[in-house]
Amino acid sequence: MTQGAGQEPVVRTATLRDFRVPPYAQTPVPPQTADAVPHPSLPPRGPEPHAPTPYASVPPPAAAPRQLPHPGNVAVGDEPPEGYTPTERDLPVIKRDDTVPVQAVPEPRPVTGEGLGPLFVVGDVHGYLDELLAALAEQGLIDADANWAAGNARLWFLGDFTDRGPDGIGVIDLVMRLSAEAAAAGGYCKALMGNHELLLIGAKRFSDTPVNSGAGTATFQAAWLLNGGQKSDMDRLQDVHLQWMSRLDAVVEEDGHLLMHSDTTAYLDYGSTIEDVNDTVHAILTRNDADECWDLFRKLTKRFAFRDEGGAEAVRELMTTYGGQRVVHGHSPIPYLLGEVGTEDGENGSGPVVNGPHVYADGLAIAMDGGVTMAGKLLVVELPLHD
Repeated sequence: MTQGAGQEPVVRTATLRDFRVPPYAQTPVPPQTADAVPHPSLPPRGPEPHAPTPYASVPPPAAAPRQLPHPGNVAVGDEPPEGYTPTERDLPVIKRDDTVPVQAVPEPRPVTGEGLGPLFVVGDVHGYLDELLAALAEQGLIDADANWAAGNARLWFLGDFTDRGPDGIGVIDLVMRLSAEAAAAGGYCKALMGNHELLLIGAKRFSDTPVNSGAGTATFQAAWLLNGGQKSDMDRLQDVHLQWMSRLDAVVEEDGHLLMHSDTTAYLDYGSTIEDVNDTVHAILTRNDADECWDLFRKLTKRFAFRDEGGAEAVRELMTTYGGQRVVHGHSPIPYLLGEVGTEDGENGSGPVVNGPHVYADGLAIAMDGGVTMAGKLLVVELPLHD
């Protein structure tokens, strides 16, 4: 994880109550190496002024400092509960020497007239704002000032905006702003609920409140820290961000694509229609019950349901229930899904090669998490994919 082990404990702030970490989670958390710096194309934050600079003129940022490997998704408990998370071994962060290069910004996509524009999806971002800006610009979705430039195009984010990377709140602010700008231009920019949105909401709302994890005492606060929670994100988290995240849908269908964050069939536990699932998730967050929210987080942290034997049948079950001809998901990094990484011993100093989405499960599933947290690639792709 990005934050989870080191020499000194995390410095608490007024937004984080001190909490008792149970014995299974008593691993010191290193301090932030540097405060997150807002991208020049976004409004400045805090007391220090920051003159805006055209995005395309900014050189590639230095790589975010890497500390120790993080678990892919860590259960907090004496022992992981049965079926809690399919990650039996730690998912490493592979150190990289540079970040995604900023490419020349292409001409903005023209408005194609009335009706729906092209459909794009974005994989897990995890706080890597600069890489997101570069990927959106490469597709012509934003201009040199990071403003919407795609007319009536449609853009869906598949969730997981924060944690592990340096500027999760900056990512949320960008997506919220692009949503308004896209709507004004006749298109739209929307987002789905990821398990890390649920984790951040839980850490803010419930902090060190014990929850029934199925394996001893657990808290959202401890789980958030173990899964890459960034103090700078929590310090800057506002009510508007919490409200926005709490209203995100969990599942949608667009042009025959069933979009969801996690590669799991656990969505079936929450309703027999897309509307039922989204209504149920919203109701759980509205009721504000710590145990109920934890169970939702736990289920949407499961992964690999479509990967192995029976994977294609699991995809078909989801599509039979909710519609669509292909499932498009994030959550499981493609190198991890393919078994290219899976232990700390696999860290060799070079990043995995990710050229694009991974189509699998008899061609019925598309994985969109390129593994930006492990020096992979932040994917922004136009659908449909052509095999």
